[in-house]
Amino acid sequence: MAYSELIKNFNRIRDYMREFYVYGFKRRNEYNKKSARSYDDERRRLESWLGDYMQFRQTLDGKTVFLSIDSRVSHHNPLYTAWKAKSFTDGDITLHFILFDILNSPDIVLTLNELTDAIDKYLNSFNEPRMFDPSTVRKKLKEYVSEGIIVSERRGKTVYYRRSDSVDFSDSNILDFFSEVAPCGVIGSYLLDKIDAHDEHFAFKHHYITGAMDSEIICLLFIAMSEKRNITMKTINRHNDRISENLVTPLRIMISAQNGRQYLMAYTPRFKRISSFRTDNIVSVKLGKVSDRFDELREKLDDILPHVWGVSTQGNSGKQMEHVEFTVKYSDSEEYIHKRLEREKRCGFVEKIDEYTSRFTADVFDASELVPWIRTFICRITDLSFSNKTLENQFRNDIEKMYQLYGIDIGENK
Repeated sequence: MAYSELIKNFNRIRDYMREFYVYGFKRRNEYNKKSARSYDDERRRLESWLGDYMQFRQTLDGKTVFLSIDSRVSHHNPLYTAWKAKSFTDGDITLHFILFDILNSPDIVLTLNELTDAIDKYLNSFNEPRMFDPSTVRKKLKEYVSEGIIVSERRGKTVYYRRSDSVDFSDSNILDFFSEVAPCGVIGSYLLDKIDAHDEHFAFKHHYITGAMDSEIICLLFIAMSEKRNITMKTINRHNDRISENLVTPLRIMISAQNGRQYLMAYTPRFKRISSFRTDNIVSVKLGKVSDRFDELREKLDDILPHVWGVSTQGNSGKQMEHVEFTVKYSDSEEYIHKRLEREKRCGFVEKIDEYTSRFTADVFDASELVPWIRTFICRITDLSFSNKTLENQFRNDIEKMYQLYGIDIGENK
């Protein structure tokens, strides 16, 4: 069977792209999830899409393949290419181009029978024409109507079809920005393919491109939220590859400004609480019934968010919130420290005690989420208090171990 870069099941290539790009390319003898033949096929597919970004390094253990993407040179997400390589049958692609050649203008309006006759005449010019019956044409038209690229209009008992009006994308800057920043930015990438080459004005220092692989999942979640539906969601545990299935009410998508990771905030009836789910761990989404509690649950989430530092909501089921407080001291040339506290706080309050001292306080559901941020102020912290004493003791013990590691006198710096 001849190799093809086209794919039928995107979920499969999504796994390979994550395995190869996020976790790093494995050598052929290291990849044990599928056969060596499967490894070769998928590697060749990725090479055909991302060949300009692939590099090779020869080591004692063999050749190592990796991706290297410089955002200073590549302004657009190269992973979107995978979405544009979906497979199709000969009949699909033939009928597609014939339909849009016949309906080449929004002014041409035809019935199903008129379209079928026009297709027959179109194909009669070929020696061995492929014929399409009215039911096949009707199904294809129905599909395109649902996609919005064909418009149907009923006049009495007869349905007429025409091509949708063309849209003028007058501002390419909007698409350049949307395609690289917004969830489902692949939509912007598709639209960019429709316009002429143009000057680009955006470059991204932190370009989070791996979210492209979750675009289909994100799109289904947005549809569910806009229609206020429950969903049946399958997620994977990366440690043991176990698949779990849950009925949830999706409420909001949250994206980390620190690493670009995307999370679904959803209410799980089984646990009676709002939880977060990494979208890259969501295997599939199936739309369910409309939820009569959607507005109530969304309002509950909005009440919770002012007390969420990251995405952990482990206390929203009734557990008391955790209090966090720390004080920092700085010199007269370090006024930026107070400004940094104000700028970087996601919740809580910053109080200026005196000219060189500031205090941060917050009540959150999960104080452990703040620890990495608090650590960045270690040299200036003069006082620290957690209501969660286990977490506070762990923090202090870590500092003491660091002092010991660097030979610092603990008594003088406690």
